[in-house]
Amino acid sequence: MTSRSLLRLALAGAVAAGGFALAITPADAGKTTARTVPVRLLALNDFHGHLEPPTGSSGRMVDENGQTVDAGGAAYVAAHMKRLTDRNTIGVAQGDLIGATPLISAAYHDEPSVEFLGKIGVKVSAVGNHEFDEGYAELRRIMKGGCHPVDGCSPAGPWKGAQFDYVGANVLFKNRNERSDTLAGLSSTPQAKQLLKDWGVPALPPVSIKWKNGVPIGFIGLVTQTTPGIVTAEGIKDLKFVDEVKAANVASKLLKLIGIKAQVVLVHEGDQVNAGQSPDACSAVPGAGNRIATQVDAEVDMVLSGHSHQAYKCTVKDPAGNDRLYSQGGSFGRVITQVDFQVNTRSRDIVRDTVTADNHVVTRTIAADPEISTFVQTWKDRVAPVANKPVGKITADITNSATPTGETPLGNLIADAQLAATKTGGNAQVALMNPGGIRAPFTFAGSPAGEGDGVVTYGEAFTVQPFNNLMQVVTLTGAQLKTVLEQQFVGGPNGQPFQKILQPSANLTYTYNRGAAWGSKVSDLKIDGAAVADTQQVRVAANNFLVGGGDAFAAFKDGTDVWSGPLDIDALVTYLTANQPIAPPALGRITAVG
Repeated sequence: MTSRSLLRLALAGAVAAGGFALAITPADAGKTTARTVPVRLLALNDFHGHLEPPTGSSGRMVDENGQTVDAGGAAYVAAHMKRLTDRNTIGVAQGDLIGATPLISAAYHDEPSVEFLGKIGVKVSAVGNHEFDEGYAELRRIMKGGCHPVDGCSPAGPWKGAQFDYVGANVLFKNRNERSDTLAGLSSTPQAKQLLKDWGVPALPPVSIKWKNGVPIGFIGLVTQTTPGIVTAEGIKDLKFVDEVKAANVASKLLKLIGIKAQVVLVHEGDQVNAGQSPDACSAVPGAGNRIATQVDAEVDMVLSGHSHQAYKCTVKDPAGNDRLYSQGGSFGRVITQVDFQVNTRSRDIVRDTVTADNHVVTRTIAADPEISTFVQTWKDRVAPVANKPVGKITADITNSATPTGETPLGNLIADAQLAATKTGGNAQVALMNPGGIRAPFTFAGSPAGEGDGVVTYGEAFTVQPFNNLMQVVTLTGAQLKTVLEQQFVGGPNGQPFQKILQPSANLTYTYNRGAAWGSKVSDLKIDGAAVADTQQVRVAANNFLVGGGDAFAAFKDGTDVWSGPLDIDALVTYLTANQPIAPPALGRITAVG
């Protein structure tokens, strides 16, 4: 089949949707006399199942005027999307729409969130690393439909599958002989066969093509190549995640084979920012996202990013020296990125100098969408039996209030639970928990749900640890472990903005001197009562946020031999169930002097 023949098939809507993810509407493919036609993209990234308005700092955003405002919540996202949508609009997303989600979504394997995103008009999304939290097979189920193999159907009935395309050009099968349904219609072309020699067998559709106003737009999906280090290995054991730039360039060539010149990269990778700036500022500090945005093929007209949970709008240079949009829209449904541009109807390419972008903060000062408000309330009611399920008992309040040393009873409990969950498999020797991940205390008094005094419900445990972070174990030397502990304090090369005392498991003790210089604060470091030598190899358990250097604990990134285990909420629930009733753990793991 020639590329021209394949294009005719595409125009006729004959290419299988399960293969190249071509969502073709024949009526859209008619000729137009206009030299250019308008297209608008409305983009979300890192939604993480926040159907209810996120709380705390996760529910606030700096707006275009420099004011910090409440933002997010599905009903408000829907209301803002309706205001911004016109006849030229295509809804897109940059991954992590699911995974690390609140209980209202997580309890049903994120089917409610995927349904919501379809309702508001998302048509194509890159996969993020969290789309693989439950493994490749579960991602396929989310895409295609069917009830969960263990938990069965949700209260809404059999899952019908996502109403949008998930794409991931750099997700390949390790086995080059693996059968794949993601390139139906293309693998028979000589050009595609040549490309696949260097590329491999895709595990997901690499691209999706959407028609608007008579012109086709090609969307290339990418996910961070670091995914294998931040998800459970078993679920992706048959996959490999290759370099994003290489994969994007191959996908771009595939699009060009069928005459698609208007190309947009949706990538789940991004950069950090200089804090406190407008979401429309180019505040991104060049890093992994910038590398992709500047190095992918010059045929790509713009790069919309995710993963770093930041908001920025930048113009970068492509390899040919032309301007290219590079942007991101925060996280948790707090920002919608609007991109407007013109497409030349003869060349079918995006006119670069017509590209404009605006990061809209999803404020809660407008009326919430009534249909989505009802939708969210329905799932809140459905999740109530899961939320109210008893998982353990406590003998008294276990608080997250810090002592003068920074230690908390609840932090100690969670660290003990994480160590217990990672000894087998990860060979963990100690565990450390970041205080910012502990969102509420355990209270002895019963709640209005009627579970009774001292009973801990799943919903209460989830409120304490709502992030669904992955437990990981890395090997650090004794010296590196000491550096991690030094990085708790303000100053130092890691730029810690304020003191953050990590919560240690019971067998890890140390002293810190408040008055000592940075780098000399920590002493008397012991594991199981034995002094830790600088050259000693220590297996340290922590959540994937910390292991990735989160909260300015940069030394964690020096860890080696990464092992990934259960979610942190699962570690906590298992520990509560196995050790009930639990008394508030004794303090004294950390000693402060000076």
